[in-house]
Amino acid sequence: MYKQIGKRVIDLIASCIALIVLSPLMLFVTLLIRVTDPGPIIFKQSRVGRDGLLFAFYKFRSMPVNTGDISSDKVGEINIGLIGKAIRRTSIDELPQLFNILIGNMSIVGPRPPIPSQIELIEIRKRDGSIQCLPGLTGLAQISSFDGMSVNEKAAFDKDYANSISFMNDLIIIFRTFSYLFKKPPVY
Repeated sequence: MYKQIGKRVIDLIASCIALIVLSPLMLFVTLLIRVTDPGPIIFKQSRVGRDGLLFAFYKFRSMPVNTGDISSDKVGEINIGLIGKAIRRTSIDELPQLFNILIGNMSIVGPRPPIPSQIELIEIRKRDGSIQCLPGLTGLAQISSFDGMSVNEKAAFDKDYANSISFMNDLIIIFRTFSYLFKKPPVY
């Protein structure tokens, strides 16, 4: 019951509340980006979602304009400005994904949506069935040092999550995500 209905209801309620509560912070970040860097405030990218379907994925833009699609393990190769580093370090750049959750192409918890060029990860997810999950704002791999993992390690965490979706597991991942935010990131 939770997997089919409860998860979506919680996603809707939580994303609405979070958008209301965090709107002053999101407005402040919007102004910071606008004042310090020309170009769009929101970074829009195609990502692979449930069942391998592409969807528009949103983040606050933290990298220079015209930065191509790169996976998270390559971010250290990009020259990111002070504001970009700050919003990435605090994961504030992820807040626009609350709109993805509201729309229904993401969930609060699930495997992170890969970029289409991450073919090996996508193929493993297809084989193990985790591609059938809605991608998440956070997930089991993210709280387990996501950026330092191999593709096979990420996929193994995604499979474990897909095979054990429950309210309690999602709650644990959400609480562990908050503690993970205070750790020094491996890149940036």
